[in-house]
Amino acid sequence: MSDLDDIEAFADALWLERGLSPNSLAAYQSDLRHAARWFREHEGTALRDVDRRQLQGYLASLSRSGASVRTSARRLSALRQFFLHALREGWTRQDPTLDVASPKLGRPLPKSLTEAEVEALLAAPDLETAEGFRDRAMLELLYATGLRVSELVGLRPEQVSLAQGVVRVVGKGGKERLVPMGDEAQRWLERFLRGARRELLGERPCDALFPTRRGAGMTRQAFWYRIRKHARSAGIRKHLSPHTLRHAFATHLVNHGADLRVVQLLLGHSDLSTTQIYTHVARERLKALHARHHPRG
Repeated sequence: MSDLDDIEAFADALWLERGLSPNSLAAYQSDLRHAARWFREHEGTALRDVDRRQLQGYLASLSRSGASVRTSARRLSALRQFFLHALREGWTRQDPTLDVASPKLGRPLPKSLTEAEVEALLAAPDLETAEGFRDRAMLELLYATGLRVSELVGLRPEQVSLAQGVVRVVGKGGKERLVPMGDEAQRWLERFLRGARRELLGERPCDALFPTRRGAGMTRQAFWYRIRKHARSAGIRKHLSPHTLRHAFATHLVNHGADLRVVQLLLGHSDLSTTQIYTHVARERLKALHARHHPRG
């Protein structure tokens, strides 16, 4: 069989065994075709006959050509899966990917906003409309508490204690945590509950803290659409994610000296190592400030 036939048979097996999407299957096939082409041109070898030395030569060529660490790791992963299948089907007696270490990816730093950009985003909703007032209260609460968007849109009125200034959040795994909301977010939430929420609902009952005009709770997707809309209005051109304000919350706390354990509790992370990424964010910010302002930066 040719390399292309082997790759096609492998993709069919993946689809049957794991039910991968067409996009995932196409990505596997693309990576394997790239590798097969290199082995054929540089080693005169069919993909199923590649040995460990040839594989290391291929990985070295990826590095020399400027491929990212992530691309190299993804292509090696595709080859691992291919040779696992090849061994099972009897196409080969060796797996050259054994004992070949994957490139270290490193953890990407979360995208965040500057404090000035956050202020611009918070000021973007039109307060002349009930929807705009609701969005402002949601953004203020999101930035003040670091909630996940799914946690925010799932809030019910009874989870908020205005007297104590805290929100009771049910996070991943059903774990509850109490998060202080701060004076500014509390003021916006109080004003929203007294006015815009009543305007949105009329006389209809609703379990959601932040309803739509239809009398139902807002979905995660709908709020994410509104965040992007307000970001455009604020002139923010950065790529935003649903976690952008959550990252900004944590980053700005660490930048201002908050203890990492406290940030862990506020975010609801079960493991401190997940929170430690924000120390790297703060370190990168310090480097940038040094480079910008120090005479020998």
